[in-house]
Amino acid sequence: MFSPLRAVAFAPACAIAYCITPLTHAQSVLDPVVVTATRSPLRTSNIVAETTVLTRTELDKSEARSLAEVLATTAGIQFAANGGLGKNSSLFVRGLESRHVLLLVDGVPVGSATTGTPSLDNLPLELIDRIEIVRGPLTSLYGSGAMGAVIQVFTRRGAAATAASAALGSNAYGRAAAGFGIDAPVELAVSAQHLRTDGFSATNSRVPFGNFNPDDDPFRQTAAVARLGARLGAGWRADALLLDSRGTTHYDDGPGADTQAKLRNAVAAATVVGRPLAWWQTTLRAGRSTDVYDTRVSASRFVTLGAIETEQTQWSWENVLDSAFGQWLLLAERSEQDVSRPGAPFAVSNRKVDALGLGYTLSRGAHDLQASLRRDRNSQFGSQVTGAAAYAYALSPAWRIGAGYGESFTAPSFNQLYFPGFGNPNLKPEEGEHYEVFGAWRGGGAQARLTAYEHRYVGFISAGPAPVNLPKVRIRGASLDGAARFGPWSVSGGADYVDPRNRTVGRNFDRRLPRRAQAAARAELGYDFGVWQAGAALRAQGSRYDDAANTRRLGGYAVIDLRADWQVTRDWTLGARLNNAFDRAYETAYGYNQPGREVYLSLRWQPKS
Repeated sequence: MFSPLRAVAFAPACAIAYCITPLTHAQSVLDPVVVTATRSPLRTSNIVAETTVLTRTELDKSEARSLAEVLATTAGIQFAANGGLGKNSSLFVRGLESRHVLLLVDGVPVGSATTGTPSLDNLPLELIDRIEIVRGPLTSLYGSGAMGAVIQVFTRRGAAATAASAALGSNAYGRAAAGFGIDAPVELAVSAQHLRTDGFSATNSRVPFGNFNPDDDPFRQTAAVARLGARLGAGWRADALLLDSRGTTHYDDGPGADTQAKLRNAVAAATVVGRPLAWWQTTLRAGRSTDVYDTRVSASRFVTLGAIETEQTQWSWENVLDSAFGQWLLLAERSEQDVSRPGAPFAVSNRKVDALGLGYTLSRGAHDLQASLRRDRNSQFGSQVTGAAAYAYALSPAWRIGAGYGESFTAPSFNQLYFPGFGNPNLKPEEGEHYEVFGAWRGGGAQARLTAYEHRYVGFISAGPAPVNLPKVRIRGASLDGAARFGPWSVSGGADYVDPRNRTVGRNFDRRLPRRAQAAARAELGYDFGVWQAGAALRAQGSRYDDAANTRRLGGYAVIDLRADWQVTRDWTLGARLNNAFDRAYETAYGYNQPGREVYLSLRWQPKS
């Protein structure tokens, strides 16, 4: 599929669409080092792809309730949720589907191979140290599922894990977390969190299929993570990770029963990294992740009780070679997915993928170049070759322009292929071509980026039962992000425009893809009084459609959140949040409620070094 000539001659086709979105995190001005964009450390000022880093400090300030919610505060990302905490949620990055987003936890893929989506609903925010978000096609680095973005979550490590927090809030919300860590001679970090809320009714009377049940839908979660690292001498290091998160979620699938399911996500990984030679760094990693959705009670006669489980195992060998002509990445990787479900098993319940990859990075003077090429051999769908190339040029110390081209594919999920009465075993992988141009400015404690992009798809998999490969889907959009600081004041924000269209001739020709708002905007204003900090944030979304035919319309909305923090002592901080201050009623999925006005109080302890 990869065409090197197209990677050279794509620029005119990129400047087709325009739109606007937010870089809402002033910390990005500090130019952090990111590993996700190229699979090796690189500063954001040298990365061509649009990249956001969320630090622990920003997560604390946000007091976001879920991973999907905090991700949707960043550029080009929207989310839809079937209710409150612990309910099924989806991400739409630049108009793409949730299945086009690859989620990694410390390098290990975490998701459901039955639904084909990342596990967003049961990863505890208090155990996270930082999040890296890289937008654009990364299939040529990470394989299937990385069509639209790679989001990597890094758990707390070392002395940074020494912290504690507690929070109380609306709907009988309560959360407690604590951790301990040391840096030397052996790095150790252990953290745990417990969360509970009585929630609210996930559905209202408009929900399809008679799923309405007016009862409250609680969520309970208990999670822990442990990390161990040791320096082995001569530049070598070994690390191990164990994470386990278990939840109980109540949801609605009709009257007559308090429907509920048990959730479990687990990650185990071991990594050895070292330098056999001064110019050669090698990394060996083995990882396994588990995703379990175990339905215990249901009101629906169409639901089979029991556990739907995904086990993903991955082995990788990465080699980074430094040379006078740039940095090279050589990758060998093997992945296995095993799925199981209650009742009769799928016709196929296992797939294996063997991959070889090549990456190249050059940062010299005003020039930044990143390119990659990867071959995946899938036991179900054969071989696929994808490539990408991106280049940026600094016109001056403040101004930078760039462009990128990439190819991608995503294999169908096991549900899309084999679920009884729903799947289509004749589905083929989706294939995409992606074009992007951008201009960026940075200076004086401020920065902004305008990005225009286009995605073209062949074989895009339709939503709902009996899915088919749509011959032609096109998504155009653009985003404008900005952040600045003026003395004690900080301001950030932007807006998105995205136009996702079904271009396949038929009854839904030129209809918008479901659950994406064409226009979205965000603005945030903060003030630092010293021991006091305060802020206000506006989130606004235009209307969207909930179905492929564009007959079920969801209205737009605007929500204002307020926050205040008081640093009581050097190590203790008291916080207050008022979310959805004007109690706006809105939906991101038809018939499913979103939270109204909520108040939260928190207390945090973080020893300062």
